[in-house]
Amino acid sequence: LMMLFHDHAMMIIVGIFIFVASIGLFLLHSSFSSRRMHEAQTLEIIWTILPGMLLVTLALPSLRLLYLVDEQPVSSANSLKTIGHQWYWSYEMPYFSNSLFDSYMTPTADLEAGDYRLLEVDKRVLLPVGLDTSIITTSADVIHSWAVP
Repeated sequence: LMMLFHDHAMMIIVGIFIFVASIGLFLLHSSFSSRRMHEAQTLEIIWTILPGMLLVTLALPSLRLLYLVDEQPVSSANSLKTIGHQWYWSYEMPYFSNSLFDSYMTPTADLEAGDYRLLEVDKRVLLPVGLDTSIITTSADVIHSWAVP
């Protein structure tokens, strides 16, 4: 469903780009100008309503997808709450008897052979395999990065 929305949005965006580019090229290579036309109320209404209708055709599927994603059932037993701090992450896992721990990046000097710089941490998050897990992400400060290697 989300791929259909992206295809729909991309088709509209590419169509707008081609339309605007072709008008720009036409005006660049044309000697057409009108000094007698001071106002064109019908034209102004059309180029006000048409972009509004295009925005609605983009917004309605987007809002529908937003609500469909939000309606997915979340099992409270399999959720991970991640709290981003400036230079580390805190994790709350209710399925492990409300365990709470902080995860700091391993300093470059402490890395062993084969470790990934800027991706290794002192305490890793372990999630259950084969179960749907919701990851709730929030911030207590500035989030610099978060990755799942």
